[in-house]
Amino acid sequence: MFAPMDPLLAPSRLAELLDDPDPARRPVVLDVRWRLTGPPARPDHDAAHIPGAVFLDMDTDLADPPGPAGRHPLPSVERLQAALRGAGVRDGSLVVAHDDAQGVQAARAWWLLRWAGFAAGRVAVLDGGFRAWVEAGLPTTAEPSRPAPGDVTVRPGGMPVLDADEAAALARTGVLLDARAPERYRGEHEPVDPKAGHIPGARNAPATDVLGDDGRWLPPVALAEWLAGVAEAGEGEVGAYCGSGATAAALVLAAEHAGFRPAERPIPLYVGSWSNWSADPSRPVATGAAP
Repeated sequence: MFAPMDPLLAPSRLAELLDDPDPARRPVVLDVRWRLTGPPARPDHDAAHIPGAVFLDMDTDLADPPGPAGRHPLPSVERLQAALRGAGVRDGSLVVAHDDAQGVQAARAWWLLRWAGFAAGRVAVLDGGFRAWVEAGLPTTAEPSRPAPGDVTVRPGGMPVLDADEAAALARTGVLLDARAPERYRGEHEPVDPKAGHIPGARNAPATDVLGDDGRWLPPVALAEWLAGVAEAGEGEVGAYCGSGATAAALVLAAEHAGFRPAERPIPLYVGSWSNWSADPSRPVATGAAP
């Protein structure tokens, strides 16, 4: 039997798990390094990665092609299952995802695995990412990983999602959190999407605020206090969105890690997010610092 993991793992803890003498008990490590405006991160993985880690691409493995549904629509069952099996993921595997440092991109992989049917305790994000692994003096390699094919079966529906109409309603009747940077929320800067601004009624809760000055995630108590502040105690319904449904997954993870929401009742994610909302000319847009 596997011992359940916390949703955030320190590099030292991941190293311990990878040293398990039984290969079947070692977690699968997914390298999901990604940058909003490039350059591609695959060359970084090829140059140095955690031994055994497999690179998955945010744009082609963890999402369907961009279109009206947004820049990172939910992947088809077939696409996600093929990517995970190619990475060696099996039914019952432990899986740890990491990005460069912050974990807000790796949270997308965490969220997708939960959506695909993985139970809480079987999926985690590496706290501090690849940078923290290197800073801890842990080993890296340029040797390509060639895992045995996995047999995981993707069972979608394990995490709640919102569409545009549901997100709009939640912004009016509950709390809809916008995980983008403040300047994008205010409409002062929009590097990729058709229009600048935010969903009327949404509140800004930048995903990077889940991090402390050292680049690691805040402790659960501090995360709970922050979430309670941005969501006004969060007793009602709370949802999240961002630019394309990737970084907002960090708010879902933060809420679970902090005990703000139990694993069996996670906050829902508007997967299409601003890339879907802003592509529809009929959707209203708010600008400025106020919801």
